[in-house]
Amino acid sequence: MIKPDSIAVIKATVPVLQEHGEALTRLFYQRMFENNPEVKVFFNQAHQQAGTQQRALAAAVCAYAENIDNPAVLADAVELIAQKHASLGIQAEHYPIVGQNLLAAIKELLGDAATDEIIDAWAEAYQALATIFINREKEIYQHHEIQHGWQGFKAFKVVNSQQESNSIRSFYLQPEDGTALLPHQAGQYITVKVDNGNGQQLRNYSLSNLPGSDTYRISVKRETARETTQPDGVVSSFLHEHINDGDTIWLAPPCGEFVLRSNDDTPVVLIAGGVGITPLLAMLHQRLSSKSETATTLIQAAVNGDVHAFRDEINSLKTENPQLSWHVRYSEPNEQDRQQGSFDSEGLIDNELVNSLDAAADYYLCGPVAMMKQCYQLLTQAGIPATQIFSEAFGPAHSLQS
Repeated sequence: MIKPDSIAVIKATVPVLQEHGEALTRLFYQRMFENNPEVKVFFNQAHQQAGTQQRALAAAVCAYAENIDNPAVLADAVELIAQKHASLGIQAEHYPIVGQNLLAAIKELLGDAATDEIIDAWAEAYQALATIFINREKEIYQHHEIQHGWQGFKAFKVVNSQQESNSIRSFYLQPEDGTALLPHQAGQYITVKVDNGNGQQLRNYSLSNLPGSDTYRISVKRETARETTQPDGVVSSFLHEHINDGDTIWLAPPCGEFVLRSNDDTPVVLIAGGVGITPLLAMLHQRLSSKSETATTLIQAAVNGDVHAFRDEINSLKTENPQLSWHVRYSEPNEQDRQQGSFDSEGLIDNELVNSLDAAADYYLCGPVAMMKQCYQLLTQAGIPATQIFSEAFGPAHSLQS
Protein backbone atom coordinates (compact mmCIF):
# COMPACT_ATOMS: atom_id res chain seq x y z
CA MET A 1 0.00 0.00 0.00
CA ILE A 2 1.19 3.52 -0.81
CA LYS A 3 1.09 5.94 2.12
CA PRO A 4 -1.63 8.64 1.95
CA ASP A 5 0.97 11.43 2.05
CA SER A 6 2.76 9.89 -0.93
CA ILE A 7 -0.50 9.58 -2.84
CA ALA A 8 -1.13 13.30 -2.31
CA VAL A 9 2.34 14.15 -3.61
CA ILE A 10 1.90 11.94 -6.70
CA LYS A 11 -1.48 13.54 -7.41
CA ALA A 12 0.13 16.98 -7.19
CA THR A 13 2.61 16.05 -9.94
CA VAL A 14 -0.13 15.23 -12.48
CA PRO A 15 -0.16 18.70 -14.11
CA VAL A 16 3.61 18.48 -14.63
CA LEU A 17 3.26 15.04 -16.19
CA GLN A 18 0.48 16.25 -18.47
CA GLU A 19 2.70 19.06 -19.73
CA HIS A 20 6.12 17.41 -19.71
CA GLY A 21 5.40 13.65 -19.71
CA GLU A 22 6.88 12.98 -23.13
CA ALA A 23 10.03 14.95 -22.31
CA LEU A 24 10.35 12.82 -19.17
CA THR A 25 10.01 9.52 -21.01
CA ARG A 26 12.42 10.55 -23.75
CA LEU A 27 14.97 11.41 -21.09
CA PHE A 28 14.24 8.17 -19.26
CA TYR A 29 14.84 5.98 -22.33
CA GLN A 30 17.97 7.92 -23.24
CA ARG A 31 19.43 7.44 -19.76
CA MET A 32 18.45 3.77 -19.54
CA PHE A 33 19.91 2.81 -22.92
CA GLU A 34 23.15 4.61 -22.05
CA ASN A 35 23.43 3.21 -18.52
CA ASN A 36 21.98 -0.24 -19.12
CA PRO A 37 22.40 -1.20 -22.79
CA GLU A 38 21.59 -4.82 -21.92
CA VAL A 39 17.86 -3.97 -21.82
CA LYS A 40 17.84 -2.38 -25.27
CA VAL A 41 16.93 -5.72 -26.87
CA PHE A 42 13.48 -5.54 -25.28
CA PHE A 43 12.55 -2.36 -27.15
CA ASN A 44 11.66 -1.87 -30.81
CA GLN A 45 14.06 0.84 -31.92
CA ALA A 46 11.81 1.84 -34.82
CA HIS A 47 9.14 2.77 -32.25
CA GLN A 48 11.80 4.63 -30.30
CA GLN A 49 12.84 6.59 -33.37
CA ALA A 50 9.24 7.41 -34.26
CA GLY A 51 8.50 8.52 -30.69
CA THR A 52 5.48 6.24 -30.31
CA GLN A 53 6.99 4.31 -27.40
CA GLN A 54 7.82 7.51 -25.52
CA ARG A 55 4.29 8.86 -26.02
CA ALA A 56 2.71 5.59 -24.93
CA LEU A 57 4.83 5.46 -21.77
CA ALA A 58 4.09 9.11 -20.99
CA ALA A 59 0.35 8.39 -21.21
CA ALA A 60 0.76 5.32 -18.99
CA VAL A 61 2.75 7.20 -16.32
CA CYS A 62 0.21 10.01 -16.31
CA ALA A 63 -2.70 7.55 -16.04
CA TYR A 64 -1.00 5.83 -13.11
CA ALA A 65 -0.48 9.16 -11.32
CA GLU A 66 -4.09 10.22 -11.94
CA ASN A 67 -5.41 6.93 -10.56
CA ILE A 68 -2.80 6.30 -7.87
CA ASP A 69 -5.57 6.12 -5.26
CA ASN A 70 -7.69 3.71 -7.34
CA PRO A 71 -5.35 1.49 -9.39
CA ALA A 72 -8.12 -1.05 -10.03
CA VAL A 73 -9.34 1.12 -12.93
CA LEU A 74 -6.03 0.39 -14.66
CA ALA A 75 -6.42 -3.40 -14.46
CA ASP A 76 -6.90 -3.84 -18.23
CA ALA A 77 -3.85 -1.70 -19.00
CA VAL A 78 -1.77 -3.59 -16.44
CA GLU A 79 -2.77 -6.91 -17.99
CA LEU A 80 -1.90 -5.72 -21.50
CA ILE A 81 1.56 -4.57 -20.36
CA ALA A 82 2.20 -7.66 -18.24
CA GLN A 83 1.39 -9.90 -21.19
CA LYS A 84 3.77 -7.91 -23.40
CA HIS A 85 6.51 -8.07 -20.75
CA ALA A 86 6.08 -11.83 -20.39
CA SER A 87 6.21 -12.28 -24.16
CA LEU A 88 9.64 -10.64 -24.18
CA GLY A 89 11.02 -12.46 -21.15
CA ILE A 90 11.27 -9.48 -18.80
CA GLN A 91 12.22 -10.62 -15.29
CA ALA A 92 12.05 -9.22 -11.77
CA GLU A 93 15.70 -8.11 -11.91
CA HIS A 94 14.90 -5.68 -14.72
CA TYR A 95 12.55 -3.56 -12.61
CA PRO A 96 15.23 -1.89 -10.44
CA ILE A 97 16.95 -0.80 -13.66
CA VAL A 98 13.79 0.92 -14.84
CA GLY A 99 13.16 2.45 -11.40
CA GLN A 100 16.65 3.89 -11.03
CA ASN A 101 16.60 5.50 -14.45
CA LEU A 102 13.04 6.79 -14.09
CA LEU A 103 13.77 8.49 -10.77
CA ALA A 104 16.99 9.94 -12.18
CA ALA A 105 15.06 11.30 -15.17
CA ILE A 106 12.50 12.92 -12.84
CA LYS A 107 15.31 14.56 -10.87
CA GLU A 108 16.99 15.84 -14.02
CA LEU A 109 13.76 17.13 -15.56
CA LEU A 110 12.45 18.88 -12.43
CA GLY A 111 15.81 20.21 -11.26
CA ASP A 112 15.52 22.09 -7.97
CA ALA A 113 11.77 21.35 -7.90
CA ALA A 114 12.55 17.64 -7.42
CA THR A 115 12.36 17.65 -3.64
CA ASP A 116 13.16 14.62 -1.54
CA GLU A 117 9.43 14.36 -0.83
CA ILE A 118 8.61 14.05 -4.54
CA ILE A 119 11.38 11.56 -5.28
CA ASP A 120 10.53 9.43 -2.24
CA ALA A 121 6.83 9.41 -3.17
CA TRP A 122 7.58 8.35 -6.74
CA ALA A 123 10.03 5.70 -5.53
CA GLU A 124 7.27 4.28 -3.32
CA ALA A 125 4.70 4.45 -6.14
CA TYR A 126 7.08 2.81 -8.61
CA GLN A 127 7.88 -0.03 -6.23
CA ALA A 128 4.18 -0.69 -5.67
CA LEU A 129 3.56 -0.85 -9.42
CA ALA A 130 6.65 -2.98 -10.04
CA THR A 131 5.44 -5.47 -7.44
CA ILE A 132 2.08 -5.76 -9.24
CA PHE A 133 3.83 -6.47 -12.54
CA ILE A 134 6.38 -8.89 -11.09
CA ASN A 135 3.66 -10.94 -9.41
CA ARG A 136 1.40 -11.02 -12.45
CA GLU A 137 4.25 -11.89 -14.82
CA LYS A 138 5.33 -14.72 -12.52
CA GLU A 139 1.80 -16.12 -12.89
CA ILE A 140 1.98 -15.83 -16.68
CA TYR A 141 5.33 -17.65 -16.80
CA GLN A 142 3.90 -20.43 -14.62
CA HIS A 143 0.88 -20.63 -16.94
CA HIS A 144 3.21 -20.97 -19.92
CA GLU A 145 4.90 -23.95 -18.29
CA ILE A 146 1.58 -25.63 -17.49
CA GLN A 147 -0.42 -24.70 -20.60
CA HIS A 148 2.29 -24.84 -23.27
CA GLY A 149 5.09 -26.89 -21.72
CA TRP A 150 7.87 -24.32 -21.84
CA GLN A 151 9.04 -20.91 -20.68
CA GLY A 152 11.40 -18.55 -22.44
CA PHE A 153 12.46 -19.23 -26.02
CA LYS A 154 12.30 -22.58 -27.80
CA ALA A 155 13.59 -23.69 -31.21
CA PHE A 156 10.99 -24.02 -33.98
CA LYS A 157 11.51 -25.16 -37.56
CA VAL A 158 9.91 -23.44 -40.54
CA VAL A 159 8.04 -26.34 -42.16
CA ASN A 160 6.37 -24.26 -44.85
CA SER A 161 5.95 -20.67 -46.00
CA GLN A 162 3.77 -18.95 -48.55
CA GLN A 163 3.10 -15.51 -49.92
CA GLU A 164 -0.33 -14.16 -48.95
CA SER A 165 -0.10 -10.81 -50.76
CA ASN A 166 2.57 -8.52 -52.18
CA SER A 167 3.64 -7.60 -48.65
CA ILE A 168 2.53 -10.46 -46.32
CA ARG A 169 4.21 -13.85 -46.03
CA SER A 170 3.09 -16.70 -43.78
CA PHE A 171 5.46 -19.01 -41.91
CA TYR A 172 4.29 -22.38 -40.55
CA LEU A 173 6.28 -23.42 -37.49
CA GLN A 174 6.69 -26.65 -35.52
CA PRO A 175 8.81 -27.39 -32.42
CA GLU A 176 12.18 -28.89 -33.32
CA ASP A 177 11.92 -31.29 -30.39
CA GLY A 178 8.79 -32.87 -31.90
CA THR A 179 6.49 -32.10 -28.97
CA ALA A 180 2.83 -31.40 -29.71
CA LEU A 181 1.51 -27.85 -29.57
CA LEU A 182 -1.22 -27.22 -27.03
CA PRO A 183 -3.97 -24.83 -28.19
CA HIS A 184 -3.40 -21.11 -27.93
CA GLN A 185 -6.25 -18.60 -27.65
CA ALA A 186 -7.43 -17.04 -30.90
CA GLY A 187 -6.06 -13.51 -31.06
CA GLN A 188 -2.84 -14.17 -29.13
CA TYR A 189 0.66 -13.45 -30.42
CA ILE A 190 4.05 -15.08 -30.09
CA THR A 191 7.48 -13.48 -29.85
CA VAL A 192 10.06 -14.29 -32.51
CA LYS A 193 13.77 -14.03 -31.67
CA VAL A 194 16.24 -13.80 -34.54
CA ASP A 195 19.83 -12.71 -34.97
CA ASN A 196 20.17 -10.64 -38.13
CA GLY A 197 23.91 -10.13 -37.74
CA ASN A 198 23.46 -7.03 -35.60
CA GLY A 199 22.50 -8.84 -32.42
CA GLN A 200 19.31 -10.46 -31.21
CA GLN A 201 16.01 -8.90 -32.20
CA LEU A 202 12.57 -9.58 -30.64
CA ARG A 203 9.21 -8.98 -32.31
CA ASN A 204 5.62 -9.95 -31.57
CA TYR A 205 3.53 -11.51 -34.35
CA SER A 206 -0.08 -12.62 -34.13
CA LEU A 207 -0.93 -16.26 -34.62
CA SER A 208 -3.19 -16.35 -37.66
CA ASN A 209 -4.37 -19.97 -37.69
CA LEU A 210 -6.92 -22.07 -35.82
CA PRO A 211 -5.94 -22.90 -32.23
CA GLY A 212 -5.22 -26.59 -31.82
CA SER A 213 -3.39 -26.96 -35.13
CA ASP A 214 -0.14 -28.92 -35.25
CA THR A 215 1.70 -25.76 -36.34
CA TYR A 216 1.85 -22.12 -35.37
CA ARG A 217 1.30 -19.77 -38.29
CA ILE A 218 2.53 -16.20 -38.25
CA SER A 219 1.79 -13.91 -41.20
CA VAL A 220 4.36 -11.15 -41.41
CA LYS A 221 3.97 -7.89 -43.26
CA ARG A 222 7.23 -6.61 -44.69
CA GLU A 223 7.40 -3.11 -43.23
CA THR A 224 8.85 -0.55 -45.63
CA ALA A 225 9.86 2.92 -44.53
CA ARG A 226 7.53 5.73 -45.50
CA GLU A 227 10.41 8.20 -45.49
CA THR A 228 13.93 7.82 -46.87
CA THR A 229 15.36 8.92 -43.52
CA GLN A 230 13.83 5.88 -41.78
CA PRO A 231 14.90 2.23 -42.09
CA ASP A 232 12.70 -0.62 -43.30
CA GLY A 233 11.39 -3.00 -40.68
CA VAL A 234 14.45 -4.82 -39.34
CA VAL A 235 12.89 -8.16 -38.37
CA SER A 236 10.14 -8.28 -40.99
CA SER A 237 12.71 -7.66 -43.75
CA PHE A 238 14.99 -10.33 -42.30
CA LEU A 239 12.17 -12.89 -42.19
CA HIS A 240 11.08 -12.13 -45.76
CA GLU A 241 14.61 -12.14 -47.21
CA HIS A 242 16.55 -14.70 -45.19
CA ILE A 243 14.22 -17.23 -43.53
CA ASN A 244 13.34 -20.23 -45.69
CA ASP A 245 11.69 -23.59 -45.25
CA GLY A 246 13.82 -25.77 -42.98
CA ASP A 247 15.35 -22.85 -41.09
CA THR A 248 15.18 -22.46 -37.30
CA ILE A 249 13.78 -19.53 -35.38
CA TRP A 250 13.15 -19.16 -31.66
CA LEU A 251 9.69 -18.57 -30.19
CA ALA A 252 8.28 -17.68 -26.78
CA PRO A 253 4.87 -19.09 -25.73
CA PRO A 254 1.65 -17.35 -26.82
CA CYS A 255 0.69 -14.19 -24.94
CA GLY A 256 -1.91 -11.47 -25.15
CA GLU A 257 -5.29 -10.48 -23.74
CA PHE A 258 -6.95 -9.60 -27.09
CA VAL A 259 -8.82 -12.87 -27.47
CA LEU A 260 -12.21 -14.02 -28.70
CA ARG A 261 -14.41 -13.83 -25.63
CA SER A 262 -17.93 -13.79 -27.10
CA ASN A 263 -20.21 -16.76 -26.50
CA ASP A 264 -21.70 -18.71 -29.38
CA ASP A 265 -25.07 -16.97 -29.08
CA THR A 266 -23.66 -13.45 -29.50
CA PRO A 267 -23.23 -11.99 -33.01
CA VAL A 268 -19.65 -11.05 -33.77
CA VAL A 269 -18.23 -8.41 -36.13
CA LEU A 270 -14.51 -8.50 -36.94
CA ILE A 271 -13.11 -5.30 -38.51
CA ALA A 272 -9.62 -5.71 -39.96
CA GLY A 273 -7.35 -3.16 -41.58
CA GLY A 274 -4.37 -4.43 -43.57
CA VAL A 275 -2.21 -6.88 -41.63
CA GLY A 276 -4.61 -6.43 -38.72
CA ILE A 277 -6.45 -9.36 -40.28
CA THR A 278 -3.98 -11.78 -38.66
CA PRO A 279 -5.42 -12.10 -35.10
CA LEU A 280 -8.95 -11.68 -36.43
CA LEU A 281 -8.45 -14.54 -38.89
CA ALA A 282 -7.57 -16.84 -35.98
CA MET A 283 -10.72 -15.63 -34.22
CA LEU A 284 -12.73 -16.26 -37.37
CA HIS A 285 -11.42 -19.82 -37.62
CA GLN A 286 -12.22 -20.48 -33.95
CA ARG A 287 -15.67 -18.94 -34.20
CA LEU A 288 -16.63 -21.01 -37.23
CA SER A 289 -15.09 -24.22 -35.84
CA SER A 290 -17.49 -24.01 -32.89
CA LYS A 291 -20.37 -24.60 -35.34
CA SER A 292 -22.23 -21.61 -33.94
CA GLU A 293 -25.08 -20.65 -36.24
CA THR A 294 -25.12 -17.08 -34.91
CA ALA A 295 -24.11 -14.44 -37.42
CA THR A 296 -20.43 -13.65 -37.87
CA THR A 297 -19.34 -10.69 -40.01
CA LEU A 298 -15.86 -9.90 -41.30
CA ILE A 299 -15.15 -6.41 -42.60
CA GLN A 300 -11.76 -6.57 -44.34
CA ALA A 301 -10.24 -3.24 -45.35
CA ALA A 302 -7.18 -3.02 -47.60
CA VAL A 303 -5.63 -0.46 -49.92
CA ASN A 304 -6.23 -2.62 -53.00
CA GLY A 305 -6.05 -6.17 -54.32
CA ASP A 306 -2.25 -6.22 -54.40
CA VAL A 307 -2.09 -6.14 -50.60
CA HIS A 308 -5.32 -8.02 -49.89
CA ALA A 309 -4.26 -11.13 -47.96
CA PHE A 310 -6.00 -14.48 -47.37
CA ARG A 311 -8.59 -13.98 -50.09
CA ASP A 312 -8.83 -17.66 -51.06
CA GLU A 313 -8.77 -18.88 -47.44
CA ILE A 314 -11.61 -16.60 -46.35
CA ASN A 315 -13.60 -17.33 -49.49
CA SER A 316 -13.43 -21.05 -48.63
CA LEU A 317 -14.63 -20.33 -45.11
CA LYS A 318 -17.53 -18.29 -46.49
CA THR A 319 -18.52 -21.11 -48.88
CA GLU A 320 -18.56 -23.63 -46.04
CA ASN A 321 -20.29 -21.38 -43.47
CA PRO A 322 -23.48 -19.64 -44.58
CA GLN A 323 -23.66 -17.70 -41.30
CA LEU A 324 -20.49 -15.82 -42.30
CA SER A 325 -20.82 -12.45 -44.03
CA TRP A 326 -17.65 -11.00 -45.60
CA HIS A 327 -17.39 -7.43 -46.83
CA VAL A 328 -14.23 -6.25 -48.60
CA ARG A 329 -13.51 -2.53 -48.76
CA TYR A 330 -10.60 -1.07 -50.74
CA SER A 331 -9.50 2.48 -50.02
CA GLU A 332 -7.63 2.86 -53.34
CA PRO A 333 -8.72 0.11 -55.77
CA ASN A 334 -6.71 -0.19 -58.96
CA GLU A 335 -8.02 -0.81 -62.45
CA GLN A 336 -7.58 -4.57 -62.20
CA ASP A 337 -9.61 -4.61 -58.98
CA ARG A 338 -12.43 -2.79 -60.75
CA GLN A 339 -12.36 -5.12 -63.74
CA GLN A 340 -12.40 -8.23 -61.54
CA GLY A 341 -14.97 -6.89 -59.09
CA SER A 342 -12.77 -8.09 -56.26
CA PHE A 343 -14.16 -5.72 -53.62
CA ASP A 344 -17.59 -4.79 -52.27
CA SER A 345 -17.18 -1.07 -51.59
CA GLU A 346 -14.67 1.72 -51.91
CA GLY A 347 -13.17 4.28 -49.55
CA LEU A 348 -12.57 4.33 -45.82
CA ILE A 349 -14.91 2.65 -43.35
CA ASP A 350 -17.79 5.09 -42.84
CA ASN A 351 -21.14 5.65 -41.17
CA GLU A 352 -23.08 3.92 -43.90
CA LEU A 353 -21.16 0.68 -43.46
CA VAL A 354 -21.17 0.81 -39.66
CA ASN A 355 -24.88 1.59 -39.49
CA SER A 356 -25.60 -1.55 -41.55
CA LEU A 357 -24.08 -3.76 -38.83
CA ASP A 358 -25.77 -5.48 -35.89
CA ALA A 359 -25.94 -3.23 -32.83
CA ALA A 360 -26.18 -6.30 -30.59
CA ALA A 361 -22.85 -7.72 -31.80
CA ASP A 362 -19.47 -7.78 -30.10
CA TYR A 363 -16.91 -5.88 -32.19
CA TYR A 364 -13.21 -6.75 -32.57
CA LEU A 365 -10.93 -4.19 -34.23
CA CYS A 366 -7.35 -4.56 -35.41
CA GLY A 367 -5.46 -2.42 -37.89
CA PRO A 368 -3.69 0.92 -38.16
CA VAL A 369 -4.35 3.16 -35.15
CA ALA A 370 -6.01 5.89 -37.23
CA MET A 371 -8.42 3.35 -38.72
CA MET A 372 -9.28 1.87 -35.32
CA LYS A 373 -9.91 5.31 -33.81
CA GLN A 374 -12.21 6.14 -36.70
CA CYS A 375 -14.07 2.84 -36.33
CA TYR A 376 -14.36 3.25 -32.57
CA GLN A 377 -15.85 6.72 -32.97
CA LEU A 378 -18.28 5.53 -35.64
CA LEU A 379 -19.36 2.59 -33.51
CA THR A 380 -19.92 4.63 -30.36
CA GLN A 381 -21.77 7.29 -32.35
CA ALA A 382 -23.99 4.48 -33.66
CA GLY A 383 -24.84 3.55 -30.07
CA ILE A 384 -22.52 0.56 -29.62
CA PRO A 385 -21.46 0.43 -25.94
CA ALA A 386 -17.73 0.51 -25.28
CA THR A 387 -18.13 -2.79 -23.40
CA GLN A 388 -18.91 -4.45 -26.75
CA ILE A 389 -15.78 -3.12 -28.49
CA PHE A 390 -12.41 -4.86 -28.22
CA SER A 391 -9.21 -3.82 -29.99
CA GLU A 392 -5.51 -4.38 -30.37
CA ALA A 393 -2.85 -2.06 -31.74
CA PHE A 394 0.40 -3.44 -33.13
CA GLY A 395 3.23 -1.67 -31.34
CA PRO A 396 2.83 0.67 -28.32
CA ALA A 397 -0.70 0.82 -26.94
CA HIS A 398 -2.95 3.70 -27.94
CA SER A 399 -6.25 4.91 -26.57
CA LEU A 400 -9.03 4.82 -29.18
CA GLN A 401 -11.03 7.35 -27.18
CA SER A 402 -8.60 10.27 -27.56
